[in-house]
Amino acid sequence: MKREITKKHLIFSLCLLFFQFHSIRSFTDEIPRLIVFLVVDQMKYEYLERFRENLRYGGFKKLQDEGLFCKNAYLNYAYTSTASGHATIFTGSVPSVHGIVSNYWYDFLKKQKVFCVEDKSAYPIGGGTTADSYSPKNLLTNTIGDQLRLHTNFKSKVISISLKERAAILSGGKTANIVCWFDTKTGNFITSSYYLKELPSWLLEFNKKKLPSYYLNKLWSLSENISNYKNVLPDTNKYEKGLINSQNVFPYDLGYITSKNNKNQDYSILLYTPYGNTILFELAKYAILNENLGKNETPDMLIISLSATDYIGHLFGPRSVELLDTYIKLDQELNSFLTFLETNIGKKNFLFILTSDHGVMDSPIYLNDNNFNGGIFKQDYALVLLKTYLNAIYGENDWILYYTNLQIYLNKTLIEDLKLDYKEFVDKAAFFLNQISGVAYAIPSYSLHLNSFSQDFLKLLQNSYHPKRSGDILLILEYGFKEDNSYLFDHNSPYTCNTHIPLIFYGWKLNKTIIYKKVYITDIVPTIANILSIDVPDGCFGNPIFFDE
Repeated sequence: MKREITKKHLIFSLCLLFFQFHSIRSFTDEIPRLIVFLVVDQMKYEYLERFRENLRYGGFKKLQDEGLFCKNAYLNYAYTSTASGHATIFTGSVPSVHGIVSNYWYDFLKKQKVFCVEDKSAYPIGGGTTADSYSPKNLLTNTIGDQLRLHTNFKSKVISISLKERAAILSGGKTANIVCWFDTKTGNFITSSYYLKELPSWLLEFNKKKLPSYYLNKLWSLSENISNYKNVLPDTNKYEKGLINSQNVFPYDLGYITSKNNKNQDYSILLYTPYGNTILFELAKYAILNENLGKNETPDMLIISLSATDYIGHLFGPRSVELLDTYIKLDQELNSFLTFLETNIGKKNFLFILTSDHGVMDSPIYLNDNNFNGGIFKQDYALVLLKTYLNAIYGENDWILYYTNLQIYLNKTLIEDLKLDYKEFVDKAAFFLNQISGVAYAIPSYSLHLNSFSQDFLKLLQNSYHPKRSGDILLILEYGFKEDNSYLFDHNSPYTCNTHIPLIFYGWKLNKTIIYKKVYITDIVPTIANILSIDVPDGCFGNPIFFDE
């Protein structure tokens, strides 16, 4: 009798194990093995349409024609910086929640400017002794990669790479396995002690290839005959800034441009060439093969942020031959990379997401020449006028502590010590600023903190506002105006040119679909969480995009 019970128990146990195994296999077969994000810095939506006739099939066209294409995807906050964009994409929240209000902000308590990923407690790994120290400690919420790692008890691998440290770090989050970026002093990809104590052997091997030096000895020439470059301005025009010595016409002899005393190369020039993208794709392939991404028992995630498009865009603008040639070359790189994924991972086993952190605006000069409004907002002059105005009312004093990224930080301690009414003070300052040319809105921050806006630019501004990091007065410039800075072309505004971005999902089980309804950049994370059957990150308030709509 005892033996019979044991035998029945054994059969039951084997059946249960088979059922559990079959269930696990079925579950894991239902989700992609590898999630690949491609964030193309400063890629506005219109490039997909305006550059289309210059692109071959296999890259952007393939994604559009075979993937799930969201034609109306937008950023839903006002200050569209690189840091805010990447933090928003990967947390599914906005700056008012994740805290990355811009690339820089002012710390009122410490009385100093803060870089979004600075961390003096960390130190660089793999770079020179002069490399700076970075980490994600200023990011107040976790990312989709963090959530995936938590869900799988840290078995899933998350790797984030970029030329920019802020793009790599704010995308990778707090628990990524490997986060690395390009060090322009050494020409190597490096990381932070926050993530690793030493570079993995495959990354050391990749650095030894010296690809930056190889590409900086090449000629950047046009991919096609100049007559084929449609919907752009002439190769040389007055709206471009150009590379070193203001060169703004093809071809670009990078070996000559980057040489210093015929000894050392200036690796920073790589950022302003299409070859910065080429190296990122090579590094991505290296990571996939050496980390066996997409071949593990739990899903993995690879994040690639292409920064060269942003650097080139700032110098040459959205209507330049240089930018179009960059996208022609990027299209070919994308085709090669998608082929690599399909060959090594299998199309049904990966999910590829293309998007961007922001767009860009035409230069005010170009807009003026074509009968649009536009101009330069002289922030230093505006601050002098504001200080003079406040001195006339309240007496001469240091009323303004700091200005950065369209935000004014007032001396709240002084206002309090003099027992002035803070709201009245700020209201008067904002009212004065609203009279200055180029200012569309000057909004006291307390009104963003206390009120709830449901539409228009004030809602976008509210989504950009964080009470501990934002200024006392926040500005939105009129369309066509930009701050007085070194960029000829900029993107720190809530206008469509900056907020309408591409969003395409490709691979896995997806078929060709076009979604016309408006979606937001915060909807990407909950969509991925839905697919992976995991919780959304803390702070995420986006809505999943349903593919059957």
